[in-house]
Amino acid sequence: MKANKILLIWVFVLGLTACEDKLDILKHGNLGAIEEFYRTDNEALEGLAALYSRWYSTHDGAWMMKNVLSDDVWCGGEGRGDNTNLHYLNEYIFGSENGNIEGYYSNLYGIIYNANILIERVQPDSEAKKRVIAEAKFFRAFAHFELVTLWGTAPVVDHVLLPSEYHKAPGTPAAHWSLIEKDLNEAIQSNSLPSKSSINDRATGIRITKETALAWLGKAYVFQKKWPEAATTLDMVINSGLYGLYGVDQTGQYEDVILMPADNSCESVLEGEIKNDAQRLWNRFPTIFIMGGWRMSKLTITPGSWAASNIALGTYGFFNPKKELYDAFVAREGINGYRLNQTILTHAQLNTIGVTLNQSLHGHDGYFFWKNRVVNRDLIYPFPGYNVTQHTNKRVMRFAEVLLLAAEAHLKSSTPNQARALTYVNRIRQRAQLPDLATVTMDDVKIEKRLELCNEAVRFQDLVRWGDAAMVLANQGKDVYTYNGTTNTRSIEYSNTKYGFKVGQHELLPIPAKEILLNKNMKQNPKW
Repeated sequence: MKANKILLIWVFVLGLTACEDKLDILKHGNLGAIEEFYRTDNEALEGLAALYSRWYSTHDGAWMMKNVLSDDVWCGGEGRGDNTNLHYLNEYIFGSENGNIEGYYSNLYGIIYNANILIERVQPDSEAKKRVIAEAKFFRAFAHFELVTLWGTAPVVDHVLLPSEYHKAPGTPAAHWSLIEKDLNEAIQSNSLPSKSSINDRATGIRITKETALAWLGKAYVFQKKWPEAATTLDMVINSGLYGLYGVDQTGQYEDVILMPADNSCESVLEGEIKNDAQRLWNRFPTIFIMGGWRMSKLTITPGSWAASNIALGTYGFFNPKKELYDAFVAREGINGYRLNQTILTHAQLNTIGVTLNQSLHGHDGYFFWKNRVVNRDLIYPFPGYNVTQHTNKRVMRFAEVLLLAAEAHLKSSTPNQARALTYVNRIRQRAQLPDLATVTMDDVKIEKRLELCNEAVRFQDLVRWGDAAMVLANQGKDVYTYNGTTNTRSIEYSNTKYGFKVGQHELLPIPAKEILLNKNMKQNPKW
C-alpha cells in the first residue's frame, strides 16, 4: 500500500504539471536531468503518476467526442453556437480541423510519450519498477487501441522519437494491433501486475491490475474478430471471481453504477480516480459532470422538494438522451422497466421530484439522463453556477462490458458456445430485473450493450466495427429538435442539408489538419 499511497499523492499533485517530464532541464534545482531520473522506486512512481495524470486528462474530451458521434444523445447545451465542435460532430458535418478530434489525437500521443519514457528509462531492478513498466505498456496499448479504432492509419510509436523521426509515415492497422497485443501480453506475463484480493477489494484496482490488462486484451481481440482468443481471455477475467455487477454481487443501487457510491466497486475494471480533497480542488477538473448535467439555468426547483435537497445546480445540459434511445429501452423492458427508470427520466417524471421546465431546451426530446445526474452528495465543494468538482471516478470499462464482449466472442467463435453467451447476457438482464432469455443472438447482445452502456462512450466504435453505423447513423444531424417544457412537445429547430454517416469516409476519423500540415509523410484518410 505504500507504493499506492505514493502514486496517489503524485497523481493529484502532478495534475497541473504532467508535461514537466518533457523538459530536458534540471528539475527544481536538484533532481537532475531526464537522463539521470527514474533511478529510484520513488522516481519511477513519480513518472508513473505523470502518466496516469496524462491519461486521466484525456478522458473528458474522448467521452464527449465519442458520445456525440453515437446515436444515443443530442449534443444539447445553450444552443447550436455553444461548443460548436461538439455540435458538428453530433450532426456529422465536421472536418479535419475539428478541435475535439485534434485534441484527442494529440493527447493520445502524449500518453504514448509518457509511457515510452518509462519503458525506456526505468530499469526493471525492483518489483516496484517492474510494475511501473508493466503499467506503462498497458497505457501505450490503450492509446494505440484508440488510435487504430478511431483513425486507423495514425503513426505507430513504440519508442521515444529522435528529431529525425518526427515525420512518421502512416501506420497500418496490423502494426497497431501487433504492438497492442505485444504490450498487453508482456504486461500480463510480467507477473508484476497484481490481482485484487477479493471481489470487495476497492484498493488494488486504483491502479492497473492483471485482469484489467486481460480485459483490454480481450477487447482488442474482439475488435480484430479473433473470437476464440477473445473468448478465452475474457473468460479469464470473468472466472477470476474478482469482478461482478454492482447491486448484485456487491451491495448498492443500480442507479449509482457510474456515480460516487460505486467508485472502485466490484464492477470497476478501469476508471480514473478522483480524490475527495477540497485542498487540491483544482488539480482535478472533470468537465463531463458539468457538461452532462441537466440545463439547470432553464429548470425550476420546487422549494422543499427532493430535488431541492439533492440535485446540484450549475450544470450545462449537454448529452441529452434521444427519443430513439428511450424507445429502445421501452421496446426491451416496457415503460416501467427498472433499468430504464434508473437510466432516463421523462419530463413528467422530473416533475415528481420537484423539477419543472417552463422554457425550451435545445437539442432535446424531453428526456433526461438519471444515471449521470449530478447530486450534492457527490460534490467535493458546491459551486452553484459551476459544478465541476464531483469526486466520482471516471468510468472507462465496467465489468458489464466485459460480460457482453465475452458473450459476443462466444457467439461468433467458429464453435459457438451458446450456453456461456446466454449466461453472460442473462447476468446483465437479471440486474436489470428482466426475465432470463432462453436463447441469445447477436441482436440481443447489441441491444443489451446499447441499453446497459448508453452514454458511456463505447457505442460509436461498436457501430463501426459491427458494420451498423451506415444504417443507424444515416440520418444523424438531418433534423435537430427543441423541446418545449410548457406544451411538452418537441419540434424541429433546424435542418441540415449535409448530414449523416457516409460509407467509405466516417469509418475512420480524419487525421487532424495540422498533422498533415506539419508531417510531410502523413496521408489523409479517404474522403477527408
